[in-house]
Amino acid sequence: MDVACWARPVADAPTTGLPMGYSMDDEKLKIRVRRLKHSAGLPLPASGSARSSGLDLRACVDSPIEIQPGGSVLIPTGFCLEIPPGYEGQVRPRSGLALERGVTVLNSPGTVDSDYRGEVGVILINHGPNPFSVNRGDRIAQIVFCRVCSPVLDESDALDPTARGEGGFGHTGV
Repeated sequence: MDVACWARPVADAPTTGLPMGYSMDDEKLKIRVRRLKHSAGLPLPASGSARSSGLDLRACVDSPIEIQPGGSVLIPTGFCLEIPPGYEGQVRPRSGLALERGVTVLNSPGTVDSDYRGEVGVILINHGPNPFSVNRGDRIAQIVFCRVCSPVLDESDALDPTARGEGGFGHTGV
């Protein structure tokens, strides 16, 4: 699977359909995918449109799973990924499910680390007032691939001061 990466600003954007001032990198992020046997017949994750930033993830369930209001369930997707070092996969909600049904990704965004080789799963929670049924092939979430850095922590007795200081949750008002 090739995943396009958004590129650097450029002076003249060729006719790519991208916003003025941007072009697509010639380089693609290659993600190896291993399909699991129970996902036979389901499409691999794919973009919903040419400029979508995420790939739709589908439910790989044998029979419908009902999520009660307030309940959460781990939904399998039927595939494993080999994400290159320096990247992660972020599992995010689908806006339509959240708005229309109150169903979202519980640990949003869920992280798929580059060294994880197991089946990608999606933890869905139903915040809506009605039970929600997940069926085989339903688009349940999306995955976005992002660059990440590996920090080196430097323990210190003091930190450089800022105007914000230790102001935390709600410090600027509501």
